Amino acid sequence: MTPRLGHRTADALFGSQASVKGNGTVMSRESSTSSPGDQDWREKKVFTTGEAAQLCKVSQQTIIRCFDSGRLQGFRVPGSKFRRIPREELLRFMRANDIPTGVLDSSGGPRVLVVDDDEQILDLFREILADDKGYEVRTASTGYDAGLLTERFKPDLVVLDYMLPDINGNVVCARIRENESLASTKILLVSGVVDRSEVEGLLKAGADGFIKKPFELDTLLHRIDELLGVGGNGK
Repeated sequence: MTPRLGHRTADALFGSQASVKGNGTVMSRESSTSSPGDQDWREKKVFTTGEAAQLCKVSQQTIIRCFDSGRLQGFRVPGSKFRRIPREELLRFMRANDIPTGVLDSSGGPRVLVVDDDEQILDLFREILADDKGYEVRTASTGYDAGLLTERFKPDLVVLDYMLPDINGNVVCARIRENESLASTKILLVSGVVDRSEVEGLLKAGADGFIKKPFELDTLLHRIDELLGVGGNGK
């Protein structure tokens, strides 16, 4: 199975042989461009390796190595060695490696983080939220990973299982609420807990809603859309 890149591990996996200017800017023989905030990337159809590196937040040499190894598909400019990457391929690459696509993805769908240690449940959420509804979905199996992803991904909604392998969901919930940059993030706790006082305790920890396991899929989706403030079709 091919390992995922992730923002901070990509350069460690592939190394970086690009030259570095005095100000620390990574350069290579293929031209780089302005930063992601300087233009509307949503309209761009083909990207240079420099642009792809900026969007993925890795070095340009990492993108070149992924291109040359076949992990990132594209083409070369006729009569030159310059590499070019089509938009859809870059989106595929970013999603496959858990790199947020918000700057690039024209769908503009809500960002949802699902935290559960059951891989089948994670697969279900990927299918119904990402594939069917067009939401941008990330998943985590532990409270620790959830904390890292929440900080980086800045989700609009966290669907959080209460019973996690390392820490309980209410602890994750409380930590999210302590972060001012995540003030607008909604939290939906999912658990088999039935005691009313325990449910009230979870809500007091900062959750915006609670769904009991096992859940009806339609009920869960309705609650997710309700918290996100979108219609039933996800638009």
